[in-house]
Formats: sequence, C-alpha cells, structure tokens
Amino acid sequence: MRAAAKTYETQTGAVRALDGVDLDIADGEFVSIVGPSGCGKSTLLRMLAGLDDCEEGELTLEGRRIDGPSRDVGVVFQAANLLPWLTVRQNVELPTRVGGKHAPGEVRVDDLLQMTGLADFGARYPYELSGGMQQRAGICRALVRNPRTLLMDEPFGALDALTRERMNMELQRIWQANGKTVILITHSISEAIFLADRVVVMSARPGRVLCDLKVDIPRPRGFDTIISHPEYARLAREIRGLLNAQGEIE
Repeated sequence: MRAAAKTYETQTGAVRALDGVDLDIADGEFVSIVGPSGCGKSTLLRMLAGLDDCEEGELTLEGRRIDGPSRDVGVVFQAANLLPWLTVRQNVELPTRVGGKHAPGEVRVDDLLQMTGLADFGARYPYELSGGMQQRAGICRALVRNPRTLLMDEPFGALDALTRERMNMELQRIWQANGKTVILITHSISEAIFLADRVVVMSARPGRVLCDLKVDIPRPRGFDTIISHPEYARLAREIRGLLNAQGEIE
C-alpha cells in the first residue's frame, strides 16, 4: 500500500475514511490491524479484497494493482454467512461452483474439513453447528480455492471469550499448516498479539498507520504461556496506550 486513501460521500458531506496509508506485508506473514471504531479498518480490508476501490494512492498484490476481487484472495467476515439451505460441505464448495471450472491448486474439501475439525459435520446444516463451528466452515470456504492471501474482518467478534480463544488457537494452527498471508482486523489487543507477526495500530478517522509493531514471541503460542511473556506485556501496554490516547481501549 502506498498513500492509500478513501473518501465516502454521505448526506451530510464527504467523510475521509483513510488517508495516506503506507504498509508492506511479506508473503506468508500474519499481520493484525487494530484501531478505534470507525478508523477505516474494514474499509481498508474491503479495498484489499477488491470490493472497494482505492481512490488515491496505490494498492498492489504481488506487484499487480488490485482492481477487483481475485481468486488469490479469500475473505472471512464477522458473520459466517453460510447459506442455510446448503450443507456444510456444499457451503464450502460454493466458491468453486460459482467460479466455474475447477482451477489447478484448489484444495480438496475433505482436506479442509479434516484440517478444521469438521470432517464429521459435512452433511450437517448451519443451524446444527455452534457459532465457532460455523466460523470454521466460513474459513474453509475462504480457503477452498487455495488463495495466497486470507483477509479476516473481526471473524470471532460475536463469539464468547472461551470459544474465541479456542478459535484463535485453531486459526494459529491452520495458518502454520498452510503458510498463507493473513491480514486480521480485530478490536482485541490480546487476539492481535497472540496471532500476529506484526500488529499495525491505526489512528482515529481518517485512518493512518500510527505504529507497526513486531511481535517477537516464539511459536506455537498458547494463551496460558503468552500472558506471562514479558514481550506480550510490553506490546499490550504500548498498544493500549496508543488506543487509550484516542479514546478507545480493548
């Protein structure tokens, strides 16, 4: 991203959502983005997904300008958005059906269901799954076309604390198994640090990058061990201080 910016027109006038965002993310890196509500985090993610245009600056993926949705990018939103009349397997397969012919490198659905602990639930319908299981199915669906990059917009925000921790552990395991580039939007400081190689802190609207912090904590990480790690405490204090200065803490 180079000087990426976005302005929305509203009934009361123009709203500058993002302004001059510069950010580089390496292949296979896990980056968390935190910031005050309304700072443009989700707007940035939609731009990276090709669902919203970049009005100013430059947005590229592997050297190619992002000008629309790409099979190289998978997206997971806060709600799993599974189709209720389809089984878990059918929901996961859906992108391959909508996209037409199967492309080389697509992941076998059985492998994804096995990887996420849903192998025995492929024939179930969404209403038969817990919230965490629905989100795992949503992650499977985002991965089925084997994208190089996975974008996640507060995917565990609606889950209770314990389920959220379990899903964080699950996501860490999935990421370590497949080596995708992951960009996670979250309001949780602990989640951001636990999962990421780097935590990017954004300013209040218009969103800019305030700080880009490296998470130097060995993997695999566990919640019981990470909270006693001095680097975790240091990062949490720094991020909390930045957000608190803008009127928002976790």
